[in-house]
Amino acid sequence: MEAPAAAHSPAEPAQDGVGAQITVNSPGQMQELGRRLAELLRAGDLVMLNGELGAGKTTLTRGLGEGLGVRGAVTSPTFVIARVHPSLGDGPPLVHVDAYRLGGGLDEMEDLDLDVSLSDSVIVVEWGEGKVEELTDDRLHVVIHRAVGDTTDEVRHVTVTGLGRRWAAADLTALAA
Repeated sequence: MEAPAAAHSPAEPAQDGVGAQITVNSPGQMQELGRRLAELLRAGDLVMLNGELGAGKTTLTRGLGEGLGVRGAVTSPTFVIARVHPSLGDGPPLVHVDAYRLGGGLDEMEDLDLDVSLSDSVIVVEWGEGKVEELTDDRLHVVIHRAVGDTTDEVRHVTVTGLGRRWAAADLTALAA
């Protein structure tokens, strides 16, 4: 197994948020970051993933799925919009959404019934910024930055920010451990 991702100084908290910045050096480390993040998640959590195409959003979600112990291979839901991965144990299911092709806000996503699924699932929305914030005040924003134009560099800078009461006391810097 590769060395764990290195931590940067904590990110500037967004308004009422707490956060951390983590450097990830490979897809394996991105997946491991997802497994560590899964340890912090519970039913009712909304995770919004943002980053360029190929940044590692689905790789991170694959790690989340492994950490949550869900059934089925976690792959990009780009063409189906959403996939539900039931838990193999007594944990919450993972609802994995790709909102890239959806233009509007929550109204356009109503058919997905995310508001119904939220209370008993962990919902991960790729490209969700500006589209799903209305679901809950308590959410986790994960932004993955990569070198623009360089497709060979696997280094990613991940900013994790927790918003709302749910994340107010969370130690997100532990994700870099």
